[in-house]
Amino acid sequence: MAFSQAVSGLNAAASNLDVIGNNIANSATYGFKSAAVSFADMYAGSKVGLGVKVAGVSQDFSDGTTTNTGRGLDVAISQNGFFRLVDNSGAVYYSRNGQFQLDSDRNLVNTQGIYLTGYPASGTPPAIQQGATPAPLSIPNTLMPARSTTSAGMAINLNSSDAVHDATKFSVEDSNSYNKKTAVTVYDSQGNSHDMSLWFVKTADNVWNVYSQDASTGGAVTFTGGIQFTANGTVAGLLQEDGTPLTDATGNPVTDPIFTLTTGALNGAIPATFTLDLTGSMQQNTGSNDVVAVNQNGYAPGSLVSYQINDDGTIVGTYSNEETQLMGQIVLANFANPEGLASQGDNVWSATNASGLPLLGAANTGNFGTLTSGALEASNVDLSNELVNMIVAQRNYQSNAQTIKTQDQVLNTLVNLR
Repeated sequence: MAFSQAVSGLNAAASNLDVIGNNIANSATYGFKSAAVSFADMYAGSKVGLGVKVAGVSQDFSDGTTTNTGRGLDVAISQNGFFRLVDNSGAVYYSRNGQFQLDSDRNLVNTQGIYLTGYPASGTPPAIQQGATPAPLSIPNTLMPARSTTSAGMAINLNSSDAVHDATKFSVEDSNSYNKKTAVTVYDSQGNSHDMSLWFVKTADNVWNVYSQDASTGGAVTFTGGIQFTANGTVAGLLQEDGTPLTDATGNPVTDPIFTLTTGALNGAIPATFTLDLTGSMQQNTGSNDVVAVNQNGYAPGSLVSYQINDDGTIVGTYSNEETQLMGQIVLANFANPEGLASQGDNVWSATNASGLPLLGAANTGNFGTLTSGALEASNVDLSNELVNMIVAQRNYQSNAQTIKTQDQVLNTLVNLR
């Protein structure tokens, strides 16, 4: 019996050394989780045991150290969660190794070529489809199409002490016939820029006329609208060209300073019709007419310049037209029992009945951890602890070998009895 006990001890110690050796070998493997052997004693109807057996090998899923790499496609997970990967056959895997790269089709893949999955971005402008079926993520280098301007805004302070001009004598050629000229750049359906010139003419106290022209096409100068200010310098309402209040379809005065403008036709594109919102504009005695802010929602086409992965997993591209666009969002998977995952090698695991079904979601939400771009999660192997464990396992192996040696000596003594 002592022989079998010792042999079981040798096998158990050898298995322990195998696990320890594997931990040490993968101490520099990003996303690797250390393992430990669990032992169980063996009995067969007697008080004297039959030795030891390996009850199982468990993995420690505690966090490894986050190490900065500066590489844009490196992503580290902190706390709960796994990257969800899928191969060409549709098999799903999970990993903590965030070393990703682009393949020839610009799909995000790990070093083994397995696709990283996430929530797609769709629509105009693209938006993340939370809860959608995860799909392989890619970073296409296609051109961002132009967006026609539909709204623009301007906040301007019109100087209340400016001279009054005769509206009938207004001329864009005569700078003495108006008080302020400015412009806002907008875009049509093909991304052609249009410089919409605006002239502000003070026609009476607290009354200003606004004229506009698409300077890019040399279109006609048109009366855009009149603005009536209160005694406090805030917008009271809009006026028609004859100076009467502008009313809506129900006959109520229009008080919001919002005008509708249309660009001229250029290069075969559809002219942009947009609203110009002057909300926030005032008439104050500041000594000059000052434009405080200008904005519009159109843009020219642009090519991909760079991209980054944010802490919430969203992938954002930056384009040559100074616009950004969502490309997708990395999905994370979590399990009721991560230790039930089955290791498949190549830094990936697969789900089992013991692990439970995966729960999918985005980083920084619910029970999911956080992502760090430009960093990787180092192995959580504690080398000092592993080296101590190796010494203990070695001593166990030697002790069981001594048991065999001692039993051999006992049997030899028995055999040599006369």
